[in-house]
Amino acid sequence: MKAVLFGTNKEAVRTLAEEAGFTIVENDPECVISYGGDGTLMRSESAYPKVLKVLLRDSSICKKCSAFSNEEVLKKVISGSYTTEKLWKLEARVGDKILRAVNDVIVHNQNPRHGIRYTLKIQGKPFGKVIIGDGIVVATPFGSTAYYRSITDSYFEVGIGLAFNNSTEQADHIVLKDDSVIELEVSRGPAVVFADNDPEELILQDGDQVLIKRSEEYTEIVCPL
Repeated sequence: MKAVLFGTNKEAVRTLAEEAGFTIVENDPECVISYGGDGTLMRSESAYPKVLKVLLRDSSICKKCSAFSNEEVLKKVISGSYTTEKLWKLEARVGDKILRAVNDVIVHNQNPRHGIRYTLKIQGKPFGKVIIGDGIVVATPFGSTAYYRSITDSYFEVGIGLAFNNSTEQADHIVLKDDSVIELEVSRGPAVVFADNDPEELILQDGDQVLIKRSEEYTEIVCPL
């Protein structure tokens, strides 16, 4: 199986992967060997979207890493002893630009010294009035144990999570149906939109809107048997 290595310390598993039977390539891989943790998985998906991910642990924070050793994981993949799991993504659209996230989409005040003012619509219906705060976090179930949890002290397994960051809104979070569409319009910015740890960012000025919803894309990961 042709695989590309991904991660800060990726060369540390090159020999292990080759001995298991993988052919290490630079282009057109059949899978990505993501050596790290949750952050490495997100970066690997950004770099190689829709390519099967094989997760090897090099971090204490890796929610989807197998209990098997890295060597066992690689051997099981080569022998075909695995199933796969699809993690759905979110997408944030500003004009014709789109960011996609495995974990979460964050809308945040660009200047930390000043909160932003914004309005929300959910499924096209206004949610409350003008909200003042640092912004929102919109999370997938996979991402609900990250930034979303630090704000809400909770997580969820089904739906889309909407958390308010240092907000005047009384509710600190809502779990919506997974087909929900969230529209945020900035009344007083500027604000910035992030997706996972992708370095790309989208800037929102006064009057700009971002639409956040479930993406049609998935991240597919190996589950060794």
